[in-house]
Amino acid sequence: MSEEFSRAVLTWYDQFGRKDLPWQQDMTPYRVWVSEIMLQQTQVATVIPYYARFMRALPDVQALAAADADEVLHLWTGLGYYSRARSLHRTAQIVVDEHGGEFPVGVDALQALPGIGRSTAGAIASLSMGLRAPILDGNVKRVLARYHAVEGWPGTRAVEDRMWEIAERYTPPRRFNHYTQAMMDLGATLCTRSKPSCLLCPVQAGCEARRLGTPTAYPHSKPRKALPVRQCIMPLMVNPDGDIWLQRRPDSGLWGGLWCPPQLDDRGELEQLLQQNGWQLRQQQELEPLRHTFSHFHLDIQPLLVRVQPTSGVAEAGQLWYNLRQPTRLGLAAPVSKLLERVERILAA
Repeated sequence: MSEEFSRAVLTWYDQFGRKDLPWQQDMTPYRVWVSEIMLQQTQVATVIPYYARFMRALPDVQALAAADADEVLHLWTGLGYYSRARSLHRTAQIVVDEHGGEFPVGVDALQALPGIGRSTAGAIASLSMGLRAPILDGNVKRVLARYHAVEGWPGTRAVEDRMWEIAERYTPPRRFNHYTQAMMDLGATLCTRSKPSCLLCPVQAGCEARRLGTPTAYPHSKPRKALPVRQCIMPLMVNPDGDIWLQRRPDSGLWGGLWCPPQLDDRGELEQLLQQNGWQLRQQQELEPLRHTFSHFHLDIQPLLVRVQPTSGVAEAGQLWYNLRQPTRLGLAAPVSKLLERVERILAA
């Protein structure tokens, strides 16, 4: 059965598989690695322009290792899940400092690097190192879970172990690199999350989920819990030049390493912030609230446009006055970018 499955997938790939994606050109471990990290939780169409921009700025692991953290986060701004960018930067430095600028060969060695899990390691090894290694990203997981009508949420250890056993068994001894790409393509283009194109699928004849008439029921979803809601006040402090005061957040935690306005619990903290910095309040204006949803909670932001008269134009370390007209290349969280655009329109009016 496994040989029949992989043969059908490869035959389909030869005719319909994607072969012109940016990371498929001049394929190296570095290029595959960056693409795989970007593609986690993010669709191909969204990733392509980010990937192109990233490669122009940081074409190899040495360039990434030497880059400033703010430059890396700036190039990542808009992709979300910023811990990926921080791990990317840290891993590049390890590869340069401890491995002479060459990625270690093998799934186990790759998994020892920050931010590289078993599936990502398998993709790098299979696609760029000539090693047979199974993968189990979201697309592959969906194809195999439907083909075998695997019961249970894949996030549990028992179901995950079974999925890996299936992935290992179906990965062929030859053309495994093409098979790896084919499985990702199959899940992305035909065996989609909703409205799968079962009639076009090369393995439809043996698919248990199709036989049951419930392909979209697999893989089972994570049991849902209502997301809690948190609130904060986010003052956008504007000096007479129209610059916005930003702080660099700690590397760990929410928006780690990114530049943001202060995040306050109440307006009393705003008074403290003004007094602490010796700023004179000139005007305060409530802006339209903004909700930003994380994987585990909603954040309701109440932005305030606060015009201040600083006693000094010099910011301390970890702080800066952000010039909206000539912006510095910094990592900004997506909602912060939206708020800065909103303020820029208000100031220009």
